[in-house]
Amino acid sequence: MWSRTQRNTEIGILFNLMWPILITQIAQAGFGLIDTIMAGRLSAADLAVVAVGVGLWLPVVLFLSGVMIATTPLVAKAKGANLPQQIPWITQQALYLALLLGLAGFALLQLAPLTFNLLDIPVHLRAKASFFLHAIAFGMPAVTLFAALRGYTEAIGNPRPVTVISLLGLVGIIPLNYVFMNGLFGLPQLGGAGCGIATALIQWLMLIVLAIYLSLSKVYQDIKIFQRFSAFDKAMIGQIFALGAPIGMAIFFEVSLFSIAAIILSPLGEIVVSSHQIALSVTSMFFMVPLALGMALTIRVGQLYGEKNWEVMQHLQRLGFMFAAVMSLSTMLIIWLFRQQITSFYTNDPTVQVTAAGLLLFALMYQLPDAWQVAAAGCLRGMQDTQGPMWITLFSYWGIALPLGIVFSRVLPYGAAGFWTGLVIGLSIAAVLLSLRLKHWRKVLFTSLNASVPKL
Repeated sequence: MWSRTQRNTEIGILFNLMWPILITQIAQAGFGLIDTIMAGRLSAADLAVVAVGVGLWLPVVLFLSGVMIATTPLVAKAKGANLPQQIPWITQQALYLALLLGLAGFALLQLAPLTFNLLDIPVHLRAKASFFLHAIAFGMPAVTLFAALRGYTEAIGNPRPVTVISLLGLVGIIPLNYVFMNGLFGLPQLGGAGCGIATALIQWLMLIVLAIYLSLSKVYQDIKIFQRFSAFDKAMIGQIFALGAPIGMAIFFEVSLFSIAAIILSPLGEIVVSSHQIALSVTSMFFMVPLALGMALTIRVGQLYGEKNWEVMQHLQRLGFMFAAVMSLSTMLIIWLFRQQITSFYTNDPTVQVTAAGLLLFALMYQLPDAWQVAAAGCLRGMQDTQGPMWITLFSYWGIALPLGIVFSRVLPYGAAGFWTGLVIGLSIAAVLLSLRLKHWRKVLFTSLNASVPKL
């Protein structure tokens, strides 16, 4: 039976996991914002350099970091199954994979300037944009290694160290940017390209601080992940990659959909594109809340999955959907009441304000299904089901939302509102399909109540 005490306990666990993850996500999103603001204060050209560099760097980072999210459900399952001896082994194999992926990311970014001709990057920006990419590439191994260690410490129920270090990194990037952008202490003045060096350095500093903390803190002394390093296990590394690659691809499908929207809408004029970017920026910040909930659900569901505690896991998943609904309804109310004021923070142009406020009404309509699809995906990841969500995401975003968005915005005379209509439909379909898949796996688990955990 699901008692009130159990319910309150699970609520407490979920919130203790969620709020540090939320702050971490906001802090990490803030790195790009700080780079943009500081480069914009130098010149429009420096801002363009950062925009080009980040535009090519971000998809690589999101995919590779997404792969490393697989560390979380694997460690959470081992913790829930009361197999602490497996946790160092899983984490160490994840670190091996993270190093390989980080080096692959480094190589990709070194080659990224070769795409400048294809992307028609202005000639006067290419030298600095190339420098930005070559410099920031050195931080890629640190990004993936940090993601692996983050997955470990969050999965055992201790997300706060990552939160604190992310906030410190966010503060530290400001003086580092200033030094390299303005050429202090005898260094060359690099302008916006200097953000690449600063970001790479801060990523390595964050990794070093986290590794030292995990080595010295008493909280982690029972699970010493840096002692007696296990040998390279090809099978386990393959398992982590097989679990994580669909997560990375699902993230890529979603991010690329929103990125390509600006390209599709660009022929409609600067007003439309500016309004779209404002609405996207606003909704991206609101999205951090359900995203943090989804990640917290992955951790807790993973622990209960390891315990084979199907009954509590079912109640927890329903509780997660309730929280997602409450959070999204609160967001919808804020958007409805303050959309005009919100858009005025971004621009003084009254036409852009009105158009962006109109697009926020479409964003309001998908808040609930978006929160539900994130909650469902988080639960499924905790149960180590990532292939299904990847295909559902591909179908919903690229098979439904994108074609409808193109038709409604370019073929039919609905402009940006037409593309956002496609987003509403695609996200709603994703929410339905992911919820149905979650319901299916709950049924499978309850049918196997006295059997071994099914291989999803």
